Amino acid sequence: MTEKALVLFSGGQDSTVCLAWALDRFETVETIGFDYGQRHSVELECRQTLRRRLAEEFPQWRGRLGEDHLLDLGILGAISETALTRADEIRLQADGLPNTFVPGRNLLFFTFAATIAWRRGLRHLVGGMCETDYSGYPDCRDDTLKALQVALNLGMDRRFVVETPLMWIDKAQTWALTERLGGTALVELIRTESHSCYKGERQIEHPWGRGCGQCPACELRAAGWAKWRAGR
Repeated sequence: MTEKALVLFSGGQDSTVCLAWALDRFETVETIGFDYGQRHSVELECRQTLRRRLAEEFPQWRGRLGEDHLLDLGILGAISETALTRADEIRLQADGLPNTFVPGRNLLFFTFAATIAWRRGLRHLVGGMCETDYSGYPDCRDDTLKALQVALNLGMDRRFVVETPLMWIDKAQTWALTERLGGTALVELIRTESHSCYKGERQIEHPWGRGCGQCPACELRAAGWAKWRAGR
């Protein structure tokens, strides 16, 4: 049986690496994105550029890249009072979580992804979550996603596999994985065209990519780039 995958593809660094990882492994790979009122909605534009260029510049993957699905989850942004969906100052909360945490986001993302995967016969659900150098979001933890896989399979009577290829590697190792998957060309594509900055800044270019350079996402990305470059 041909193995097929659906990648949660935001247009960020991690999800783009995961898309390349899936294209390298599965015969058919579709993508899904979500418009949930995120303040960095520019990532939705980056998605299409990245998909187009992956198909154009990496012929070994071109025939494997299938349909894209973009879902409107504006209700999530409407009920979330977070710095990721509103123009609030980014800070730590009293519970120790950053106020960029959107409760239920990844749980909803995978549930909607599984719904589409059920209809389209896609078995593998791929996401860029990790719990190494991350922002501490509880819905990125391995235990959370393993439990979610069980719930999805029970609730939909399928045998989905939730794949998280970045779960136990840091950002420096993610850059190294990028190079192994697609060489310098993929590193440069992700560096210049993917978007991770929480504030949606695309005008300022750094060695590691575009962003404000100050939000937690930019700091993680910059530190990972510096560590990777230093170790080469």
